[in-house]
Amino acid sequence: MFTGIVTDVGAIRAVEPRGDLRVVIDTAYDTAGVEMGASIACSGVCLTVVDKGAGWFAVDVSGETQARTAQGQWTDGRRLNLERAMKLGDELGGHIVTGHVDGVAEVTEVRADGDSRRIAFRVSSDLAPFLAPKGSVTIDGVSLTVNDVRDDDGGTAFTINLIPHTQSVTTLGDLSQGQAVNVEIDVLARYLQRMEHYRGR
Repeated sequence: MFTGIVTDVGAIRAVEPRGDLRVVIDTAYDTAGVEMGASIACSGVCLTVVDKGAGWFAVDVSGETQARTAQGQWTDGRRLNLERAMKLGDELGGHIVTGHVDGVAEVTEVRADGDSRRIAFRVSSDLAPFLAPKGSVTIDGVSLTVNDVRDDDGGTAFTINLIPHTQSVTTLGDLSQGQAVNVEIDVLARYLQRMEHYRGR
């Protein structure tokens, strides 16, 4: 489990096609304290540490994960938002995040809003029931608050505000129109929707 509070921005050092994709990620984490088999969220994707050294760790990215995550995610030089799994008793600064990507969104607009940036995204309509104004959403592993939601025939659009701090300590400050990002819906919304489905039967 994670909180959506990014603690490092790493960069992909190497990508090696095998049965799965072996990805080596440079990090500022003290990897001596990272156990083999530990879970690290990489731009919202929960992955398992399979190798490590001073200033880097490696993960295997399955074909299923590649197919369900943002295009271009697993390429040399790509910057990734990193978060280590939370420990019992840790402060829950964001919201409960599982590291399981529910869909991919497209950035449709980026504009200044005071010192912040207002960013608009479009997702497929199947995620619409899980997005609500003032609810939580995870974009590339970052816990954010939804400003507003609009549904139309083409899908669902929603916006978030990105404060200067979040711009500077995550990759989201570099987002541009047309870019694809990983989306994880609020786990509580997922269970509430399922309960509501069975209540109506």
